[in-house]
Amino acid sequence: MGQEKCVRVIITGTVQGVGFRWRARQTALSLGLSGWIKNRLDGGVEAVFQGPPESVDQMIEWVRVGPPGAVVREVMYLHCDPDLGRSDFLILRST
Repeated sequence: MGQEKCVRVIITGTVQGVGFRWRARQTALSLGLSGWIKNRLDGGVEAVFQGPPESVDQMIEWVRVGPPGAVVREVMYLHCDPDLGRSDFLILRST
């Protein structure tokens, strides 16, 4: 297995109530990524994407646009340590 890349992402704009988390989960799984995504109380969305570097980069590009109906204002991300035991992609409760 190759090198894993992990990023923690915060997306702001019109990103709640437009199916962002569900479509992001579908996209992440299709790219072979693991991690999680959740709504934030401030109206944004937060996620961790982990997997092959090229797939993580594609996912970052996807969240810059999001699903139909989303209006992404800003995407901030930082690198994190991969959780090598994780293989699923979860939608978590809002925090």
